[in-house]
Amino acid sequence: MTHPRHPRRPLTPAPRPGAAAMSRRPLLAAAIAVTAAATLTAVLLPAGSASAAAPYKGANNASVQNDFNGDGYRDLAVGAPGAADGSVEAAGAVVVLYGAAGGVSAARRTVITQSTAGIPDSSEEWDRFGTAVASADLDRDGYADLLVGTPDESVGTMGMIGSLTVVWGGPTGLKGGARVAPPTGLDEGCGFAGGLAVGDLDGNGAPEIGVTGNCTATSYTGPFTRSGTPARRTVVNGIGTNRGVVMGDIDGDGKAERLWLPGPTDGDLGGPVYVEVSQGDYYELPLADGYSGQIGDINGDGYGDLVTGIPFDSSPMPGTPTHRGGEIQVLYGSAQGISPAQRPRIIHQDTAGVPGTSANGDLFGAALSIGDTNGDTYADVLVGAPSDTVGSARGAGAATLLRGSATGLTTTGTKVYTQDTAGVPGAAENGDAFAAATHLVDLTKDGKAEVVTGAPGENSDGLLWTAKGTTTGPTVTGSTLISGTGVGLKRKYTEIDFGAALPGARSSI
Repeated sequence: MTHPRHPRRPLTPAPRPGAAAMSRRPLLAAAIAVTAAATLTAVLLPAGSASAAAPYKGANNASVQNDFNGDGYRDLAVGAPGAADGSVEAAGAVVVLYGAAGGVSAARRTVITQSTAGIPDSSEEWDRFGTAVASADLDRDGYADLLVGTPDESVGTMGMIGSLTVVWGGPTGLKGGARVAPPTGLDEGCGFAGGLAVGDLDGNGAPEIGVTGNCTATSYTGPFTRSGTPARRTVVNGIGTNRGVVMGDIDGDGKAERLWLPGPTDGDLGGPVYVEVSQGDYYELPLADGYSGQIGDINGDGYGDLVTGIPFDSSPMPGTPTHRGGEIQVLYGSAQGISPAQRPRIIHQDTAGVPGTSANGDLFGAALSIGDTNGDTYADVLVGAPSDTVGSARGAGAATLLRGSATGLTTTGTKVYTQDTAGVPGAAENGDAFAAATHLVDLTKDGKAEVVTGAPGENSDGLLWTAKGTTTGPTVTGSTLISGTGVGLKRKYTEIDFGAALPGARSSI
């Protein structure tokens, strides 16, 4: 990838959050500044710890990255970080729903906690296992493996150190796991593995993992051994936040690029965006902002496009240069990647063609997903606004689907889904947080992505809504709700938060 150079902005890192920080803190409270000229520490692991001769049954394409049991259908991992594990309060759980021609259902599932046989560590109160989820074929055996981020994991007497767990896929589904070693020197409140992204940076079929936290960011280079050991670990000091990383191919060379989005800084409350050229070398996209991001080919030209979300406006965060209620920004890829001179397309709830009206605190852009919902080869964008008011229901939440086209992301034909939308089961209620997490993924193998949204605030339970993709886009006819208790999860005192995390997206509220 070639690119113009851009000067890096000197910034001062903000202090680390203390242990007293609440586990359901907003993203704003987790935001820290970055050092633009970041310090990198490469950790080379023992020779032979990840063999180049490991079985290799297929590249880490979208299908392999999501198919845990190898049946040809993509599967869906759903985080429920508030779920009790037996009598252990808020230990957390991940529910895996297996794809099929008819979509996902509560009947075809696996529930994983830290007390599941073969899973490292043990369930403890307020660990919130399942705060972040992702998948990739880490050992290149042809089966997707599950990655689980637990940023509230305690180590000894120190709270919120964080941990990253891999659960291995295979012909019978997920079984056994390993702990991926965190960087050394993590302190209380660092929240390691609050954000996850996967992609193949060098094109060898072995994925890399980008991991963020409140204190640092970490890169793991595959392939991995079954002990959870990568070929290489690289610590990037000063670039981590609880979202902070996105991976995808923006220059069409078949290799992913990695972009770091560290969140608000002293010099940029909208959140700077850095493109990683090589380890330790970055350039900034100075006209862009973003707290979180996703990459997909929106205009069908063969290059990945970047969509970022900036959900906070001046109501919770004075001085943020974001449209009232939040916004998304779109930058288009090319053979040269994304140029620093490119000005992003900005879309919000007051943009012509977008139904609804922006209001303070809507959190439009808090969740993002990209996928082709109608099979026209143009990727669409699903945007969550989990604090949107629906009727008189405050914080009920809404999901907005924007269409891809040959000219890029368009507001023509935009759809908004809430629990008051005709055909969507249930009803909008205060605090449901519908679309706190969003995901577009083809679960039925028909070439059209299903719409998946989490509503972790639904009652004390949480739920997942799925709508099937068709040639005319998602249809609410036959759409389904799956609840946390419906998949066997239990609560003690706190909310289960089923649907708080989906691959590439998790609740920030």
